[in-house]
Amino acid sequence: MTLLRDYAASLSQPTLPLHPTGGAGAARFDEVVGADGRLRPAWRDLASVVSDLTPDELARLSAEGAELLADDGASYAQQGTRPRPWRLDPVPLVLDAAEWDRLEVGLAQRAELLGALLADLYGPQRLLASRVVPSAAVFGHAGFLRPLVGASDPAPLVLTGTDLGRGADGEWRVLSDRVQAPSGLGYAMENRRVTARVLPGLHRETRAHRVEPFLSALRTALVQAAPAGADGPRVVVLSPGTRSETAFDQAFLAHALGFPLVRGGDLVVRDGHVWMTPSGWPRTAPVDRVDVILRRVDADWSDPLELRGESQLGVTGLVEVVRRGNVRIANGLGAGVLENPALLSVMPAICEALLGEELRLPVAETWWCGDDAQRRTVLDLLRASPDEVIVRRIDGGPDLASAPPDQLRARIEREPLRYAAQRRVPLSQAPVLREGAPDDERIGTAPVTLRAFTVRDGAAQRPFAGGLAMVADAGPRARALRPAGGVPITKDVWVLKAQADDPDQGIDRVVRTALARATPVFSPRALDDLFWAGRYSERAEDLVRIVLTADALARGRRRSDGADALGSALAHLAGTRGEDREADHRSVLLDADRQGSAAEALARLRDALAGVRDQLSDDTWRVFGTTDRAADLLRADESYPISDAAARTLTGLLSLHGVTRSMMRDDGWNALEAGRQLERAIQVCLLTQATLPALAGAGSEEALEGVLTAAESAVTYRRRYGGSGRSAEALELLLIDADNPRSLAAAVGALAEHLGALPLSTGSTRPERLLEDLASRIGGRTPLAPGTALEEFLRAALADLRQLGEAIAVVHFESGPLPRSMGAAAEVPA
Repeated sequence: MTLLRDYAASLSQPTLPLHPTGGAGAARFDEVVGADGRLRPAWRDLASVVSDLTPDELARLSAEGAELLADDGASYAQQGTRPRPWRLDPVPLVLDAAEWDRLEVGLAQRAELLGALLADLYGPQRLLASRVVPSAAVFGHAGFLRPLVGASDPAPLVLTGTDLGRGADGEWRVLSDRVQAPSGLGYAMENRRVTARVLPGLHRETRAHRVEPFLSALRTALVQAAPAGADGPRVVVLSPGTRSETAFDQAFLAHALGFPLVRGGDLVVRDGHVWMTPSGWPRTAPVDRVDVILRRVDADWSDPLELRGESQLGVTGLVEVVRRGNVRIANGLGAGVLENPALLSVMPAICEALLGEELRLPVAETWWCGDDAQRRTVLDLLRASPDEVIVRRIDGGPDLASAPPDQLRARIEREPLRYAAQRRVPLSQAPVLREGAPDDERIGTAPVTLRAFTVRDGAAQRPFAGGLAMVADAGPRARALRPAGGVPITKDVWVLKAQADDPDQGIDRVVRTALARATPVFSPRALDDLFWAGRYSERAEDLVRIVLTADALARGRRRSDGADALGSALAHLAGTRGEDREADHRSVLLDADRQGSAAEALARLRDALAGVRDQLSDDTWRVFGTTDRAADLLRADESYPISDAAARTLTGLLSLHGVTRSMMRDDGWNALEAGRQLERAIQVCLLTQATLPALAGAGSEEALEGVLTAAESAVTYRRRYGGSGRSAEALELLLIDADNPRSLAAAVGALAEHLGALPLSTGSTRPERLLEDLASRIGGRTPLAPGTALEEFLRAALADLRQLGEAIAVVHFESGPLPRSMGAAAEVPA
C-alpha cells in the first residue's frame, strides 16, 4: 500500500468521530480526504508524485529527517530540562492556493487590527473609555506595562503569530495570538530545510512557496523600524540565553537574518541610547550603537530598573531609551497584553471600532469571566460539559488542563477577573507516522494546529505562506501532543501557488536595505563563550583519545602497563568509578554528570557554542550529530565496542577543527584558539603528571607508547627517535619541543600569538606577563627524566596555567561587576 491509499483506506468515513472522551456527535475535518472520499485539491496535485511513497519509505525518510535535525542541532527544552531533539513528522500539512488566499486576507487584517489595538491601549485608550474593551481585563493583565503608557515611540508590531485550528466545518479559527515575542518561525524554517532535503523530488515537483523571501521581508522590516535618522541601522536579536525553551529558534533566526544574537549583559545604556557592551567595559567607551532589538525576552524581564527588579535577562534603563524614541523594540514592550484571551471575546467589536470592518478570521468562541453573563455561561458549561471548554488565566500561569471542573469553578468564582474560557474546537486531523507501531498501523491520524506568522511590510501586512503545524492530543484536556520530554511533534506547511511562475511569498523582488558594517562585534560574553568552546573541545578530544588508546591496549589482555598508566590518567582527570575498566570507559564517554568526563566536556562545549550560534557555520552542529549517534549506539547496546564509539566521537571532534579553520580571523577566532591552546597545555601536563610513575617503572616502554599515542605524538616520536622506548626523549617531545604542535612549549607559543591578537592585549597586560614568564621557564629546561624535579616543574606549570586562565577572564571577558537583583529577593538578610 502507498501512503495515500493506505491513509484513505484507514478512514471509515471522511470525517471521523472525536476521541472517545470528546463531545457526543463532534466530528473532525480531514486535511487530506474530502467529504466525498476523494483527495482534497491540495493533495490531488501531489498524488502523482507521492503515489509510490509507502509507509516503509516514510519511516526511512523520518529517520533521515531526524538525523538531519540532529546535525543542525535542532532542539527544544521544557523549562528545567535538558534540550531534546526537535521532532518533525515527514508528512507535510498542505494548503492549496484558493484556501490560502482566504486565510491570507484574514491574517493580514488581524495583524493590522492588533497593531491598532496596541497603539490605542498605550495611547488615547478610546476603546477603554467607550467600554468596547473592559478596563479590568486590560489593567489586571500582567502584560500591560504602565511605564510605557504615552511613550513617544508607537512601537508597531513587526512580527505577529496566530495560533489557528480548523473546525469540523472546514473553517480556520483563531485560538490565540502570539505577539509579545512570537516563537516558532525559526523552527518552521528548519522544518522546510529538512523536508526539502529528504523529499527533494517531491519538493521540486510541487508549487509550494519557497520560504526564504519571507526572511528577506522580515530583515527589511526590522531595518526600516529603526528610529528616524539612524544611518545604517544596527539590529540585534535579544535572547534570554541558551537555557531558554526555544534557544534554537532564536539562534536560527539570528543566523538566518544575519543579526548578532545577544543577551542582556551584551547591551548597555549610555547617553540615552543602547550600545553593544565593548571589551573592557566600563573602562572602554562603547562605539557600536543599537537601533533595533528583535526581542525574545518577555517584556517584564527586559529592564530591571523599571520592570522586574530581580531580572538579570534585560538591559538596565531600556524603558527610558524606548520612551525617548532612541531604540525600537520588535515587538514593542507591552505588546504582551494582546495575548490576553479576554480580548478574544470582544475582538469582533474591536475590529468594527478600529477598522470599521467585520472580522475576517473568526475566533473560537471565548468568554471572559469578569463579565457576569459570560461567567455564568462558563460555569454552566463546566457543570454540564466540562470537556467542551478550556479554562485559562488571562495572563498565563500554571497549566489548568488537568484541574477538575469543580476546582476550576471555585477558582473562577473566587477571582473571576483573572480567568477566560474557550470552547474546544474539534481540530482537523492529518496523517501522522506512528513511531514503533506495527506495519499495518504505521500511518495514523492526529489533530493539528497551525501557527501562522505575519510581518509588517511598510504600511501593509505580509502573511507567511507557510507556518508551523503542531500535532495536538485528541484528549479532552490536553493542549498538545508532547510525548518525548515535552517536545511537540511538528509538520512542515506547504502553501501551493496558483501558477508555477507566481512569485514566492508574493514578493516580486527583494528590497535591499542599508545596514551597519558587517564586521562582527563580540561582547565580552561572546568572547568568553568562544574561549571556553576552545577549552572544552580540546578537553573532550584529549579524554576520548585516552579512552580509545587504553581500550585498544587492554583489549583481550589480562594485564597492560599502557592501559594501567592511562587508567591512572583518567582517574586523575575524571575521578575513579570502581575496578571495572570497561564500565569506567563507558562512563567517561556517556555520563555528562560525571565531573571531568568527556561527556561533560561535550555538553559544556555544546552550551558554549549555542551562545554564539549566530557567529558559526551550520556545519558546526554536525559535530554533535556525530557524537550523539556514537553515544546512542554505546548506550543502547552493552556489547557495542567502546573503541568504535570513541573513534566515532573523535571523528566528530576532529571535524570541529576543520569547521573552525574556516572562521574569519577575528577576535572570536582568536579567543577560541586561545582557549584551545591553553587547555592543550593543561592536558599534556596533567597526562604527564599522572603517568610519571609508570614511565619510570620497569614496564615503561608500553606505558610510554600509550602516553605518546594518547597525546597524538607517537608517530613523531618514532620518526625522530626510531622507536626506542626512552622516557627522557619522550618527555622532551611532550613538554619542551616547540616543533611538536602537541607539546606544552608549542601550545604556550600559540597561546601567546592568539592572546596578543585580542583587542585589550597591549603587550604588558597581566596574562601576557604570566605567559612570558611560563614560556621562559619552559625554554630553559634541560633534557627531562622522571623524578622530583620534573614533578615540581609540572606542578608549577599547572599552577601557572590555571592562574593564566583566570587572568585572561579578568582582562578580556569580565565587564564590570556582575549584575545584582534589584528586587526583594536580593535584600541582604539581617
